[in-house]
Amino acid sequence: MAVDAVVFDLDGVIVDSEPVWEEVRRAYVAAHGGTWQPDTQHRLMGMSTGEWADHLSGELGVDRSPGQVATEVVEEMTRRYVEHVPLIDDADRVVRRLAARWPLGLASSSPTRLIAAALAATDLTDAFGVTLSTEETARGKPAPDVYLAVAERLGVDPARCVAVEDSSNGVRSAAAAGMRVVAVPHGSYPLDPDAEALAAVVLPTVDALTPEVVDRLG
Repeated sequence: MAVDAVVFDLDGVIVDSEPVWEEVRRAYVAAHGGTWQPDTQHRLMGMSTGEWADHLSGELGVDRSPGQVATEVVEEMTRRYVEHVPLIDDADRVVRRLAARWPLGLASSSPTRLIAAALAATDLTDAFGVTLSTEETARGKPAPDVYLAVAERLGVDPARCVAVEDSSNGVRSAAAAGMRVVAVPHGSYPLDPDAEALAAVVLPTVDALTPEVVDRLG
């Protein structure tokens, strides 16, 4: 089956933001009476803004409402992005290379305003036909909602899409949507065995993602 579109995740694939998210949320939890757990970052990866704000306010014991948590953490992330957006390897060139062949979508757990800031800073805004945050879907990753919605907006069958993901929850989300998944795990956050088994191919770095790799998944 031919590939009709490629859908990228943002955090951990195009921008190396997972360590920044961890640093910002760790500091926020510590500053507001909460307790960061050993598995917290792993659990938060892929959650929508509402989901992780609920988690910090509830399970981690932060003394702020979920709405306050979301607003204040995203404000700090936006400030960090204004200073520096950490582009991964040659991710911008990889995106451009694939955009020359296929329509591209972006399915991200980042808030809409952070997606816009990251794409503007990396000069990739025009590369994507559709960008969508899990803020705008009923459920975050690992549910398939955001990938299904991006495919629908691109006007393509999810089964004819290739997704590019780094996290276990992201891989689970794209696979549940019926997409073939290219996994590019972050060195600090390896994939769970079940998620790795769902990936059609696992690459060591995003710059190994060539049109030929995508074609082989068709």
